[in-house]
Amino acid sequence: MFKLILLIAAVIFFALNMGASGIAPAFAASFGGKIIKRKKAVILFGLFVVCGALVLGSRVSATLGKGLLPAGILNSKTALVILASAGVSLFISNLLKIPQSTSQVTVAAISGAGLYYQQLNLKALFFKIIPMWIILPALAYLLTFFLYRVIYPPRHGNLRLYEKLFAHEKKLKVSALVISCYVAFAIGSNNVANAVGPLFGAGVIGLLPGLLLVAPFFGLGGWWMGEGNLKTAGKKIVPLGIFSSNLVSFVTATLLLVASGMGVPQSLVQLNMLSILAISTLKNGHRDTLGMYVTKKTFLIWVTAPLLATIVSFSLLFLAEKIF
Repeated sequence: MFKLILLIAAVIFFALNMGASGIAPAFAASFGGKIIKRKKAVILFGLFVVCGALVLGSRVSATLGKGLLPAGILNSKTALVILASAGVSLFISNLLKIPQSTSQVTVAAISGAGLYYQQLNLKALFFKIIPMWIILPALAYLLTFFLYRVIYPPRHGNLRLYEKLFAHEKKLKVSALVISCYVAFAIGSNNVANAVGPLFGAGVIGLLPGLLLVAPFFGLGGWWMGEGNLKTAGKKIVPLGIFSSNLVSFVTATLLLVASGMGVPQSLVQLNMLSILAISTLKNGHRDTLGMYVTKKTFLIWVTAPLLATIVSFSLLFLAEKIF
């Protein structure tokens, strides 16, 4: 019973931190573009995360629950260590106000357990998951860069298109909210699995009950700790306008849904941030964008947080075996 209470507490803690991190890629574009206030963003975020989890969340949950570790290795103790390790890494990122990939810290924590037991499915990790972590963020940057370049900067060849787009400002604001909800739906389809997957693999809970249990805590986490991440992604890198808000959100969510359909745990945070960096590159240039303190800090946290999750997971399992 004590172990079950700890496991539930770890799941809730992790889900709260995922919500705090995930609200930035969902609503930073709309928030940064001053289209929606934080309170309404949190409510819509929580609602559509639940919907996405129920409709498409099972595939990624199955990958995380049974695709990286063999049957029998992932038990309640291992699941607790994985969730605690990923939660601590994500909590540190949230304290630093840097949106972090929930998928990458979860996979890293699972990898730490797999390395400890020497039972990690390296084929799935290196030939399915990691390649998509490289390809999809690169696509997010390139697609956003070339699509936004069609209208920015305004010039003789695109002036008519530019004027037509911004002549319908009210429609753009409505579409921005719709697309932000689309992003939240995509988060539910992929990132809720980060908490549910280990529980499912350990046989603690079924997929559907797990998704129903975990998804609402995303909204609570977005309310509790999400404001700093919203400001970092939506305002500190580059102020986003109405059209750029729509473009960032649409590209990000579409690529995440592609990953969900493939059963790949994918970093929406990194898709979103690289899409925003593409906007910044067009407005401020490559040198200024890459030279910003917040950009360097973001990349540093992206590298160190998964490493921390792997080390903590491995170390906790080592200590647990020695103590118990």
